[in-house]
Amino acid sequence: MFPSSQTLNSAFKGTQKPFIAASPAEKGGIELNSAKYFYTCAAGGVLACGLTHFALTPLDMLKCRMQVNKNLYSGVFDGFKKVASAEGFKGLYLGGAPTLIGYSLQGMGKYGFYEYFKYLYGNAVGEESAAKYKTLLYLSASASAEFIADVMLCPMEALKVKMQTSATPFATSFMGGLRKIHAAEGMNGFYKGLTPLWLRQIPYTMVKFATFEKTVETIYKKILSKPKEQYGKTEQLGVTFAAGYFAGIFCAIVSHPADTLVSKLNNVAKAEGESTGALAVRILKDLGFAGVWTGLVPRIFMIGTLTGLQWFIYDSFKVATGLPTTGGAVAPKKE
Repeated sequence: MFPSSQTLNSAFKGTQKPFIAASPAEKGGIELNSAKYFYTCAAGGVLACGLTHFALTPLDMLKCRMQVNKNLYSGVFDGFKKVASAEGFKGLYLGGAPTLIGYSLQGMGKYGFYEYFKYLYGNAVGEESAAKYKTLLYLSASASAEFIADVMLCPMEALKVKMQTSATPFATSFMGGLRKIHAAEGMNGFYKGLTPLWLRQIPYTMVKFATFEKTVETIYKKILSKPKEQYGKTEQLGVTFAAGYFAGIFCAIVSHPADTLVSKLNNVAKAEGESTGALAVRILKDLGFAGVWTGLVPRIFMIGTLTGLQWFIYDSFKVATGLPTTGGAVAPKKE
């Protein structure tokens, strides 16, 4: 999925410098912006997204059900109580398998390709322009990465939503669910929600990465008294979590209408001859303005926690492999 080591090494040979410089203590480890660096970031993304989304499966399941039927539960705690009473602990983790697999794949693409495109676009415009317009660099790199990551996520997202929101049990097993979707709708069943997923995830990821990077930068420049390099890794990871949680709040708000649409699309049957776009328009008309915001409060809590933990796990993995934490570094000046 990622470019090979030979491709990367040949593509970036020359006098170009990395947009983000390594600190002296870290220069003996993995070379920044090398093939190994991008693969390491992708591995960190697998852990960051797969583990956190799986852990929050119960909250996500309630959110999806409330989006499909807003009268099902009076609130999050009422939902937990009813599901646990009727279905037990297992019911709270309904859809856990596709969640773990799908978001692990998405995390691999999201974080790995973000680092790759950030370096690729930075080199394309030159070091001076990359430093001057770094917010645009963050936005363009994250949008490109998420475009690819969602193609990897979409089939598992379709299965997850069907398992979590069907009025009757959708399938008794993970593979049984995949076979049922394919038998009923073919490959379209796995990808009919791709465009709404892009509409949800691309703005979400652009906000997630750009807000995080700018928040980390602001914390070190405006709030803390010393440069990033003078703080220990534990303190740097504390900054990572705080910036990640802050970014997650904005992510939830920006992407919520599309998230509601994705949940509904996977549960509303098309009329004969109706396109996915026409179905989406029909759903939005039925929901109305207030309807698309159903479930926002639990989603803010979920996404804030999720994003903070994702960045913390991702940067912890980078630190464990000898890499610097994300953000807050000053681009190297021209000599």
